[in-house]
Amino acid sequence: MGHHLHGHGHAAGGGTPDWLPPALMLLVASGVYLLLVRRARHRHPVLGWSRWRTGCFLGGILLLGVALLPPVAPFAHADFRGHMVQHLLIGMYAPLALVLAAPVTLLLRTLPASGGRRLTAVLHSPPARVIAHPAVALALSTGGLAVLYFTPLYNAITADPAAHWLLHAHFLLSGCLFAHVIAGPDPAPDRPGVRARLVYLGVAVAAHAVISQLMYGGFWADIHAPIDQVRGGAEIMYYGGDLAELLLAAASVATWRPERRGAVGRGAAGRSAGRGVAPARNVSGGS
Repeated sequence: MGHHLHGHGHAAGGGTPDWLPPALMLLVASGVYLLLVRRARHRHPVLGWSRWRTGCFLGGILLLGVALLPPVAPFAHADFRGHMVQHLLIGMYAPLALVLAAPVTLLLRTLPASGGRRLTAVLHSPPARVIAHPAVALALSTGGLAVLYFTPLYNAITADPAAHWLLHAHFLLSGCLFAHVIAGPDPAPDRPGVRARLVYLGVAVAAHAVISQLMYGGFWADIHAPIDQVRGGAEIMYYGGDLAELLLAAASVATWRPERRGAVGRGAAGRSAGRGVAPARNVSGGS
């Protein structure tokens, strides 16, 4: 277990506590979101902005804070069970809350028309369409777990503090991508219907179950930790992942909107993009 203990929580780099940089980043992210909310309400007083959306964002930031700050962070570096708690918070629970905050819709409401058009063009570009495909999001968020825990990658990453922060970033970004594809209220190109999204979510549920059960049984898992910690981490992954995925399924149904097809729907979307706001069916979820 020595590879986990790289002094997290103690002074690093000239006496700066390890928890201070992530705490500052979370505070900055909260401040930026609240500033955008204020600007959106000023620019669109009729639409305003949902306090529930704001609460979701701040709740997601709080979950990240719990994961990245003491006492959870030192526990995660010393015990595989703590690592799994941290993984669930960063990769599943916080992303769902952040995605439900509709940050892209909020940004579109605050940008000038030219900026809104540029952002909309990026969101509908071929690379964005590929990344936002449910199969790609599933591979990045869930498929990466098999690579992490069934190869020497986990032990190598946890031995290097910089690589460990990159792992946190991967958990967060891939989790946000998957939550966005499955249940995000923000505009997304070619998002499949709710039934197809629930199928992809079911695949993720099954994959989590298989990975956690193999880990619990000691099959192919390459994790340098005591067996009781590995089994405990597998149980946390199994039950905690199920709860997170149930919440994601509920959010997918709750945020579902009927697709508007035909020229009228496309024209409305184009006019909305030209004004720097999201299409009507997406904006309605953010106000």
